[in-house]
Amino acid sequence: MNLFSSRTILTVSRLTTLLKETLEENFEQVWLEGEVSNFATPSSGHLYFTIKDAGAMLRCVMFRSSVKAVRFRIEEGMALILRGRISVYEQRGEYQLIAEYAEPKGVGALQAAFIQLKERLAGEGLFDESKKQVPPKIPKRIGVVTSKSGAAIHDILNVLGRRNASVELLLYPVKVQGEGAADEIATAIDDLNTLHAVDVMIVGRGGGSLEDLWAFNEEVVARAIYRSKIPVISAVGHETDWTISDFTSDLRAATPSAAAELVCRARDELNQQIENLLNRLHHGIAGQLNLHRRTVDGLLRSLHDPSRLLGHWGQRIDDLSARLDLALLNLFIRRREQLSRHEQQLAGFHPTVKIGRLRQELILLSERAERQLEHQLDILGRKNGEAVARLEVLSPLHTLARGFCVASCIPDGKVLKNADQLGIGEKISLRLHKGSMLCSVQEIYKDSGEKATT
Repeated sequence: MNLFSSRTILTVSRLTTLLKETLEENFEQVWLEGEVSNFATPSSGHLYFTIKDAGAMLRCVMFRSSVKAVRFRIEEGMALILRGRISVYEQRGEYQLIAEYAEPKGVGALQAAFIQLKERLAGEGLFDESKKQVPPKIPKRIGVVTSKSGAAIHDILNVLGRRNASVELLLYPVKVQGEGAADEIATAIDDLNTLHAVDVMIVGRGGGSLEDLWAFNEEVVARAIYRSKIPVISAVGHETDWTISDFTSDLRAATPSAAAELVCRARDELNQQIENLLNRLHHGIAGQLNLHRRTVDGLLRSLHDPSRLLGHWGQRIDDLSARLDLALLNLFIRRREQLSRHEQQLAGFHPTVKIGRLRQELILLSERAERQLEHQLDILGRKNGEAVARLEVLSPLHTLARGFCVASCIPDGKVLKNADQLGIGEKISLRLHKGSMLCSVQEIYKDSGEKATT
């Protein structure tokens, strides 16, 4: 198709499809590096983000199937190296990278995952020394979680056979590397706790690469070790190898052989300790016997004539009897004085005494109330007289007595204040100081003295 002919008209969808096919054909696999921004993790399990550098940015998507293979956690601002293919998201007409592999720039993916998980579990308290358990000094049965065909179980058996063949060993065989190994190890730890079949547990394997040891860096194993009620000794790899299990366990051994030596004391060492304890016991018993023997000898030397001894104790009894008589007499005197004081105190609380005292208080209160009442009545009388005098001064009758009268309309009785309220011939009532009269209006005058015409 000649896209550049003058009349080749394409739809937007067709043009986008052509661009997508061109990009996917020519950029089937690309590697690029940049910084993560606009990171989003929806519930679908896909990852959406933008990879950028100082001059440009590119939208990226990593589908859930690819996310499962990423050992570390991608975060905002992380510098990544990505492998993927260029495609076009047709709904927005944007080209994007479909990422299929990711690793942190400057550090391996497994190492980054190890650091991230270690920091997170440490923050949750899974490595706290205060929560570590102490393995028993002489366990009766030891549980071992490892491969049944690996070098670790053979090393442990050799050490136990050499140091103490009488100790029992329970092997729980599991995969120690590859897919599903971490789940098997965690299940074994939980099962041994459920069975309560061992006193201590060794979890580990022989040496290997970081990938080989990775099952012991999985979170599911770390949490199984943390919740174990049975002390766990981690023995993974060689002395220079450190795993998450080493930090979570109650005790870390450099190798499986070292774990066996830690958990099982040598027979010769135990025999020597027993012999030392027996020697200490013999010396202790001999010392106690010598001490008691010297005590008995001292008592024998201190014995005297029985009559003298009896006389001494007789004198002692007389002395104690005299002291007892004096003490009883003093006690009797103190008790009698206490009784006298109590009688005096009780006399003060006798009902007749208390009633008399309350009667006196009642009389005093009655007299005080009577005086207070008379005083209040005097005050109220004076106030009443003053109020009556003020009322008489302000009384309308007092005003009428000086020659004034009150005019009111007939028949509503409304008091007249203005001559305009009346008409000629209307009836009014005049209230005097004594009596009243009915009058008829003959003439009406204004304030100016002019006669009103109506």
